[in-house]
Amino acid sequence: MVDQKGQSTAPAVSEEVRAQQALMGDVDPSLTDAAEVAKALNVDPNVGLSEAEAKRRLEKFGPNELASAPPVPKWKKFLAQFQDPLVYLLIAATVISVIAWFIERGHAAPGAEGGEALPFDAIVIVLILIVNAVLGYIQEAKAEAAVEALAQMTAPQTSVLRDGKVVRINTAEVVPGDVIVLAEGDSVSADGRLFTAASLRIAEASLTGESVPVGKKPDTLPEAKALGDRANMIFNGTSVTQGTGRAIVTGTGMNTQVGKIADLLSATEDEQTPLQKEMDYVSKILGLAVCIIAAIVLAALAILEGFHTTQDIIDSLLLAVSLAVAAVPEGLAAILTVVLALGVQRMAMHNAIVKKLHSVETLGSASVICSDKTGTLTRNEMTVERVVTPSGEVQITGTGYAPEGKMVASDGSSLADAPALRAEVIATLAAGTLANDGDLRKENGKWEIVGDPTEVSLIVAARKTGAMKGYEQFTRVAEVPFTSERKRMSIIAKDETEGGKLTVFAKGAPDVLLGFCSRIAVGGQVRPLTEGDRQTILATVERLSSEAYRTLGQAYRPLGTANLSEVPGVRANAAGQVTDIADQSEAIETDLIWNGMVGIIDPPRTEVRDSVAEAHRAGIRAVMITGDHPLTAARIASDLGIIDKGGKALTGDQLDALTDQAAFDKATSEVSVYARVAPEHKLKIVESLQRQGNIVAMTGDGVNDAPAVKTADIGVAMGITGTEVTKQSAKMILADDNFSTIVAAVREGRVIFDNIRKFLRYLLSSNVGEVFTVFFGVVFAGFLGITQPGTQGVTVPLLATQLLWINLLTDAAPALAMGVDPQTEDVMNRRPRKVTDRVIDASMWGDIIYIGVIMAIVTLIGMDMHLAGGLFTDRSVDALGHDAQMTEARTMGFTILVFAQLFNAIASRSHAQSAFVGLFSNKWLWGAIGLSIVLQLVVIYVPFLNSAFGTTPLSALAWVECIGLAAFVLVASELRKCVLRAMEKR
Repeated sequence: MVDQKGQSTAPAVSEEVRAQQALMGDVDPSLTDAAEVAKALNVDPNVGLSEAEAKRRLEKFGPNELASAPPVPKWKKFLAQFQDPLVYLLIAATVISVIAWFIERGHAAPGAEGGEALPFDAIVIVLILIVNAVLGYIQEAKAEAAVEALAQMTAPQTSVLRDGKVVRINTAEVVPGDVIVLAEGDSVSADGRLFTAASLRIAEASLTGESVPVGKKPDTLPEAKALGDRANMIFNGTSVTQGTGRAIVTGTGMNTQVGKIADLLSATEDEQTPLQKEMDYVSKILGLAVCIIAAIVLAALAILEGFHTTQDIIDSLLLAVSLAVAAVPEGLAAILTVVLALGVQRMAMHNAIVKKLHSVETLGSASVICSDKTGTLTRNEMTVERVVTPSGEVQITGTGYAPEGKMVASDGSSLADAPALRAEVIATLAAGTLANDGDLRKENGKWEIVGDPTEVSLIVAARKTGAMKGYEQFTRVAEVPFTSERKRMSIIAKDETEGGKLTVFAKGAPDVLLGFCSRIAVGGQVRPLTEGDRQTILATVERLSSEAYRTLGQAYRPLGTANLSEVPGVRANAAGQVTDIADQSEAIETDLIWNGMVGIIDPPRTEVRDSVAEAHRAGIRAVMITGDHPLTAARIASDLGIIDKGGKALTGDQLDALTDQAAFDKATSEVSVYARVAPEHKLKIVESLQRQGNIVAMTGDGVNDAPAVKTADIGVAMGITGTEVTKQSAKMILADDNFSTIVAAVREGRVIFDNIRKFLRYLLSSNVGEVFTVFFGVVFAGFLGITQPGTQGVTVPLLATQLLWINLLTDAAPALAMGVDPQTEDVMNRRPRKVTDRVIDASMWGDIIYIGVIMAIVTLIGMDMHLAGGLFTDRSVDALGHDAQMTEARTMGFTILVFAQLFNAIASRSHAQSAFVGLFSNKWLWGAIGLSIVLQLVVIYVPFLNSAFGTTPLSALAWVECIGLAAFVLVASELRKCVLRAMEKR
């Protein structure tokens, strides 16, 4: 690739990849004979590499793994915790505090103490910043560890040929030149050139988007072809659904087709979540407000009083520090991190692994959930539900791969009075089971499938009905494999009880298989197939398809001989043997006898319907995006409640016809089911929904889903079926691949967001109260008695250390306790918030400023009562000197502000609901309040802390004043809520 300036934008190629490319040179393995590929890679296909050579190549070419982004050094991760405007403001306050300390020390008179021995304020601020950073770093590391643990849950292995023996090794140890041994159910762990294949079919949907498994054969291609048409190549990240084969590895790790896609994705940038953007906005507003207030105060002081001495400058700088400390909720970043981390841990317990903490609230804000169908909305367990024969139709009960169920009439009645129908159903299922390459095994108490899920569904149905009891004597001797062109499969089996006589059993698309049938089995008799029979069968196919069933027809033909070479039309070699029967299908698949057909469906997850209904109540659209047939998609979607009965699906071709962006956006705003879509359609749908102001969650599993997952506001990867590339692109991983887990995560995200709003309301109103206390205390210092007549300079009402202590005491524990407040009953009965909605809206700002003003007023009144010359002065203080008065008044203001904020914690749990509703539901909050009270008592009554914080012990009467004034914050909040509730009723 090149950019607009002509500069290369291709990702950097590692030394290991260069070494692999040099090994093959310019050879295109798909256009080269397999023997020449083996020669170029210096390997004998019949022996494979030796263990010693494999070890040498592993060291040279590196492990067979997709390279993730280079790990960020721990020190960079730690420093990243400081990248926040609020932190920058505190750092500025620290610098100012240190400058003021140096000035004060430098201008101290000889022999004088010269102020504090150390810049105590600056040290405390720095310690707080470090504690916040450590908390953030630890929680981010825990989240990353959870994702890593998921990746290590299963160590994938691969069968390879080493020293002439087939061995199982870790996939990471596969090297170029290895001979991979493929079997049904295997994952392909590297790119390679096939040199043998037997009925090999590989599901390449994760790479190419092709939903149907692709037939593979080792023939050299005559010309270069697209990725999905390279029939002689296998690719990393795909899986074998049928047959066997062997291939020479031509590329591992990043030198595979999956690796190239991973490289392209690694260059994209991650966007900030709405909460991150909002916190940046709030931080900037707070910083700007503090700067403006400080500038106004300092300018007023300069004009009115002027800066005459160095002490005036020091006092002014300390005022700026006090304002910064008062304005900044130092614990905000840490509390936000801890609350999000706790949410991440709760989600992990429910199978949702969130990779980034801030992604939690994004999911909680989701307004659209785009989900794949197979495995997420459905069980990914193909199930035979209907069997239709010439004598009637039956239903097979039970879902999934557990062979538990029975055969009942389509109306639910017993089949005891319909022996002919029952016999025809048994014959139909037996034919489908014999003409089958799948397998069903029970391992560790769980049913596991091998091969194509559609084929296994026939085996499950046969076991449910006991269909194979009369057919156990048949043994397969030859096969005409299924291909996408033939759309059918036939096997030849010998009957051990009939002298080895041969019978053909076939299955395939009913309309195709019917063309090879000339007879029909009805009521135990075989008669010629009439045109009326054909029309009836085709009408049934149409009916089942309209009900979203995948149909498969079954037929058979007794060959009447034990020798395949004696079958009319079959060609034998000179030795009388038939070795190429797969190329003589016309002689085998003729004059077949029609048995019947089955209707197969992938059943919806039983719990998903309730989850979809819950999402709808929450105002969230559920959107299905699948590569399946439109009828299948519409049926599943209507069963799950995504659309109404009779609703339609929009196909990829129909989306392509919408060339106008406005028309495309209109379609995506109205349609909730998309079928037969390609990867680029998924990306366009996500982008269209985002243009309409939605916060979009998008699920994905294959490599082709990764761009859409990356683009979505919250990309969700499948933990079981998802590829590594998609997991790396996603922000959340579902450990159980279940849609219901997404809805549960949305609920948790909303709870977390509600609690974030609660502690933001609390923290900001408390800090605004501190700012107003400092601001009004300086502006009205003369009226309040803070400054005496004739004094010069600035006297701050509260010391910076006192403000820091208040923030440590009331910002940390109570706010954190509010972050784990129990969820409200209506959490999933509200519409999601819009992208444009502020976390802190106008109404909340009203709360914040209102409470902040009340808090400042009661604090300053409490101080005024203990200062001579104030408005509400207690005359008993006249006996004290001004310095002693100021110490006692600051202790009063200090304590009132602490208790006012604790009352505010109780009030801030709701915007309009009374604080007395569910007053004791959060035990953590009451514990935090109790702890804060004890620590405040320690600061007031421990002598050495009196010196550090400028406090003095208070009398009993003073405590009554403190509690009474502080409680007015709760009273004022309740009065405001009463007014709000009354207005809402109107």
